[in-house]
Amino acid sequence: MSSLSRRSLLLSTGATLLLARAGVAKTASGWTPPPIPPHDPKVDTEWRHYAADQANTRYAPLDQINAANFNDLEVAWRFKTDALGARREYQFEVTPLLVKGRLFLTAGARRDCIALDATTGEMLWMYRMDEGQRAANSPRQLSGHGCSYWTDGTRERVLFVTTGYRLVSLDAATGIPDPDFGDKGVIDLKADFDQQIDPLTADVGLHSTPLVVKNVVVVGAAHSAGDVPATRFNVKGYVRGFDVTTGKRLWIFHTIPKKGEFGYDTWLDGDADQAGNGGVWAQMSADEELGLVYLPIELPTGDEMGLYRHGAALFGESLVAVDIMTGQRKWHYQFVHHGLWDRDIPCAPILCDIPHEGRMVKALAQPTKQAFLYVLNRETGKPIWPIVERKVPAGDVPGEWYSPTQPFPTKPPAYDRQGSTPDNLIDFTPELHAEALELVKNYVTGPLYTPPTLSKPGGPFGTLVAPGLQGGTNWPGGCYDPETCKVYVYSKTTMQPIGIVPSTDKNVSDFAYVHGMAGVPPQAQHAMGAANEGSFRPPPPPPPGAPKGPRPGPVSVRGLPLIKPPYGRITAIDLTRGDIAWQIAHGETPDNIRNHPALKGLKIPRTGREGNLGPLCTKSLVICGEAGFFTNPQGVRGAMLRAYDKATGEEKGAVYIPAPQSGSPMTYMLGGRQYLVVAIGGGNYSGELVAFKLPRET
Repeated sequence: MSSLSRRSLLLSTGATLLLARAGVAKTASGWTPPPIPPHDPKVDTEWRHYAADQANTRYAPLDQINAANFNDLEVAWRFKTDALGARREYQFEVTPLLVKGRLFLTAGARRDCIALDATTGEMLWMYRMDEGQRAANSPRQLSGHGCSYWTDGTRERVLFVTTGYRLVSLDAATGIPDPDFGDKGVIDLKADFDQQIDPLTADVGLHSTPLVVKNVVVVGAAHSAGDVPATRFNVKGYVRGFDVTTGKRLWIFHTIPKKGEFGYDTWLDGDADQAGNGGVWAQMSADEELGLVYLPIELPTGDEMGLYRHGAALFGESLVAVDIMTGQRKWHYQFVHHGLWDRDIPCAPILCDIPHEGRMVKALAQPTKQAFLYVLNRETGKPIWPIVERKVPAGDVPGEWYSPTQPFPTKPPAYDRQGSTPDNLIDFTPELHAEALELVKNYVTGPLYTPPTLSKPGGPFGTLVAPGLQGGTNWPGGCYDPETCKVYVYSKTTMQPIGIVPSTDKNVSDFAYVHGMAGVPPQAQHAMGAANEGSFRPPPPPPPGAPKGPRPGPVSVRGLPLIKPPYGRITAIDLTRGDIAWQIAHGETPDNIRNHPALKGLKIPRTGREGNLGPLCTKSLVICGEAGFFTNPQGVRGAMLRAYDKATGEEKGAVYIPAPQSGSPMTYMLGGRQYLVVAIGGGNYSGELVAFKLPRET
C-alpha cells in the first residue's frame, strides 16, 4: 500500500475507531466527520494503485491545488505516446502509478510498459513484447488501464497484462523481466486455465490492471462484446491468484460454476457446462484486514440474450467476495438476475467505513451501468439499506427465460435517468417533445428492466432502454471522500433501442437470436448495436427505393438526442444518509446541440455530455475532465479539465486540455509541488499524458 493510501486510510480508520468507541457523534446532518489533518507540502506522497489504494477511493488529501488557484494551473510536462507501437493510439485509458518519484504506466498501441520521471516526464525505461498474431487476435487491444506495483521493502516489481494475455513482472528500477517469476518473467494466462483454449485465437484478454494484494496478484479476464456473440461456447472468464514472487498459480475461482460447486444449481438444464464469458473485465478492490478480494463479474454469453443460460445463472452480474489466499467464495450479491441488458458490473467497488444506525460499518459502494449505487456490508454482503425484489415484465423472444423479479435498492436513489417513459424524453420545445412521443410509438417503452423484444419490420423495432447499454457508469468508476463519506460518480444519460432478431448466418453467430434490428443484414448487426449507443448521431439516410415511414436505427429527433439532458453528470451521494447531496451537469454543451437550428433563440443551460469518465477527489475539490470536444468562443477546439467544490458542486475553476479526458486523473506531491496528471486523447488527437502544476510564484 502506498504511503498516501496508508496515511489516508489510517487517519480515517483511526478517527472511525475513536468514534465507534465513544459512540458516533451527532450533528444536524446526523454525523460528525473524522478530522483529517492538512497534508504537509514538504512530504512527498505516492499513488501505488490504479485508483490510489486497494479500496479504490481515488482520493488524495492534498490542497496545494485548490479553488483559489485552479485556474492558474500550467502544464508541467507532456508525454506523447505516438512513438510507442507501429500506429498511433487514440483510446488512451491509463491511470499511472507514482512510486518514489517515478510514474509507471502502459502506453501505445502495442501496450508497452514504461517508467517516467514524475517531475519532468522523461522516459526512464520501456519494456515491449511483440506478440504478433496472438496480440492481433486479442479482443482487448491498445494500452489498457495501466499496471500494478509490489514491493517487499527490498525488491520492487511492476506487473501488467499484455495485449496477448500474458502476465509480466518487471524490475521497477530497470524494466527488465524478473527471472524468478514464471518463465523468465512471464506467465502465459491462456495456460493453466482449467479449460483448453487455442493460444493464438482464443477470445480472451484484459484491459484492466492486475490487483496486487499482500503477496498475491489477482488477474481477471475479458472477452469480445456479447451482443452478437460468435458462439455460445466461448472461453470462460475464470479469475486466478498467483504468487507475486514466483508466478505460481495459487487458486482459481470459477465465475461460471462447475458441477458440484456453489451456484451450479442456479443454472437450469446444466447450461453452466457449455456457457462462456462471465469474466471480470473491470478493476477489483481488496480489504487486506478482512482478507477479501471483491470481484465484479460480467454476464455469461450473451449480453442481451439468455437463451443458453436459463435461470438466475450465478455469478452473472454479481459481486463476489473471495479469500485473498485461497480464492474461496465468502459471499456474493447478484445485482441483476438473468440479465438481458448488458449490465455487467463495470468497475471496482469502493470500500468505505460509514456511520449507520449509531455505529461505524465496514461497507462498500458499487456504481453500476443501471445508475444504482448498491451499498453493502463488505464483511457479509448484506445490504446497508433494504434492497427489495420487485416484479418485472417478461418479453417475447422464443426460448428465452425471464426472471420474474429484479432487486431495487431503496437507498440511495438512482443517480441517472432510468426507463423510456415520456417524462424522460427531449423537451426543449413542445414540438420536439411531440416528435419524440411519435417516434417512440415504434418501440416498446417502459421503466428499468423492461425486457428486449423481437424487432419486426413494421414495428415494434425493439425496446427502448435507459440508461443505454454502456451506462450509466462504466469502467472508470467513482471516487470517495473519507472526510464526509460521500461517493462522487460520473454517469452518462443515453437511451438506446435493443431489438432481438433471428440469427440467420451461422458464420456470424451460432445463437438462435441476436441483438439487432429487423431488415439489417446479419453481418451488420454488431455494427448497428454499437452505433445505437451514440445518442447524438442522426439516423442514416434511407437507401434508394426504400419504403417511406419509420425505420429502425439510432434514435434521435432531428439529430438531437431522444432523451433530455443533462447527457453527462456528476453526482455526490452521501452515505451517512443514503441520499443525493448534489448533482451537476458535467461537460460543455456539444457544438451540434448548441448550434442546432431547432434550438435557436433558446437559453439552454449546460447540457453535459456522454462519455466514460472517472473523477478525482482531493481535500477540497472534485476534479474531472470532459468527455468530448467543443469549440470555445475563441474558436479553439478542445475540452476542459474542471474542478468543483466537493461540498456543494459549485464549479471553482477550469483549464484547457487539447483533447478529452480518456483516463482518470491522479495527483501527488513531489519536491514541495502538487502535480495533477491525466491521460487525454480521442477523435484525431492521439494519446498523451499531461501533467499540471501551479506556477512557482503561486
